[in-house]
Amino acid sequence: MFIDDMDPILDRPSSDLYLPEEDYDSKDALQHRKRLCLSSAEGGDRKSENGFYWTETEKWQSSDEADVEPPLLVFTPNQNPGPQILPNRCSSALQFFQLLFPKSMFQTIAGYTNSYAAKYEERKGKLWNFISQSDMKSYVALVIYMGMFRCSSLSDYWSESQHFSLSFPAKIMSYRKFLSISIVLHLSESREDEKNILKKGTAGYERLGKIQPLYQVIRESCKSYFHPFQNITIVERMVKPQAGTGLKQSLKSRSPNMGFKLFALTDCTCGYTWDFFVYEGKSCASRSEGLSYETVMALVDENMLGSGYKLFVDKFYTSPTLFTDLLDKKVLACGPVWPNRTGYPKSVKNKLLSNAPRGTMRWIRQDKLLFVEWKDSREVQMCSSFHKAYEGDTVQRKVRQDAHRTLEEIPVPAVVLDYSKNMEAVDSSDCVTEHFRAIHKPKKWYQCMFYHFLDIAVENAFIMQELVTKENGHADSAAGRKCFLQSCVT
Repeated sequence: MFIDDMDPILDRPSSDLYLPEEDYDSKDALQHRKRLCLSSAEGGDRKSENGFYWTETEKWQSSDEADVEPPLLVFTPNQNPGPQILPNRCSSALQFFQLLFPKSMFQTIAGYTNSYAAKYEERKGKLWNFISQSDMKSYVALVIYMGMFRCSSLSDYWSESQHFSLSFPAKIMSYRKFLSISIVLHLSESREDEKNILKKGTAGYERLGKIQPLYQVIRESCKSYFHPFQNITIVERMVKPQAGTGLKQSLKSRSPNMGFKLFALTDCTCGYTWDFFVYEGKSCASRSEGLSYETVMALVDENMLGSGYKLFVDKFYTSPTLFTDLLDKKVLACGPVWPNRTGYPKSVKNKLLSNAPRGTMRWIRQDKLLFVEWKDSREVQMCSSFHKAYEGDTVQRKVRQDAHRTLEEIPVPAVVLDYSKNMEAVDSSDCVTEHFRAIHKPKKWYQCMFYHFLDIAVENAFIMQELVTKENGHADSAAGRKCFLQSCVT
């Protein structure tokens, strides 16, 4: 269920609709289902497991029936949306990057790496040549460089071929030194790691102990120097490691491979990653509300954000319980929803038929939530706390007529149009981050996380520079990202 973007708590079958699995095909089960059908025909109110009441006599409305637009919350952010930087503090790409990945962090990582490498080399009977803060900066510069210019193997960057060689890496650092740092790169104090290992299997064990220093610095920096605009979303990211660890998960829509799953709160306007956390496993999820609910509540901090924000989420998160509780926090929300999710309307009167023509829609309003069913190439179910059912919008689709397909304007609910528009910018930002990721594949899981944190810092720094440039009235360069990365490296 987790791989299929379903929540085991919110998407489980209701006990009043289904008997235990072993009795599902028995005669008692068939009679039980018939009784339920008869009771549905007679009408009456029922209460779902999460406390939502739905009336079986209520019917789904069509697009020509008027809907009352819900009152919108006034957008009141705690800070002005956008970069939170003094006008003259940052002018170069490197200065923006160092806001999120501070200079002190280079020295800290160099110290942790030296401490770990000394013990690592001692076991092999060798001496470790200690690296400096400058060496760590050069290493990071080469990692970013490798994300821009991809070679088939690591050694190709130091190739001495007359016709197929790159001069930049050899000027910065030797291949042997780069490879040595890659192997022993460490993000935490070795002595603390040893103490933490002794706690394994107890409540005091810190599963993310080996990335904790950098992890917290990047999270706090991303939140300190930027405040999101009104439209925000929560996305899932997968970081694929080679090493074995208990933190691995799978993201079915992205890749069949296993990896580390991150949940990130992202700005829909520019794609900035404002906050994120690494999923640590089932022990972190609440058994009462489910992982999807707890994820949203952990990332959407109304005390830091403000009120009137609009949250766009996918099927994994959308639930009537979540959207109702978000309204209490003065946060609006919308997204596609599973029709079997707890709290979804059970009424079948005037419900959207599976063979309905393209563009047909049905809607029903329960308390402060709107549920919409719309027929596109397949059926789409949406839930929203701030949209009107239908506002006269249309979208072009190819419709089969006789032996030909022609473009036609078909009705589309406002919630579908708004959701698609806001999620497009986030999807493109996610792809660009992956495109510029460094090609070096680490053997340690915490090294893998280091490169992803580096990606977040680089991407967020570029977004801030773009926004500041626009605010200052300078022309926006079409090749800005490439120039930005070159400026960071050099």
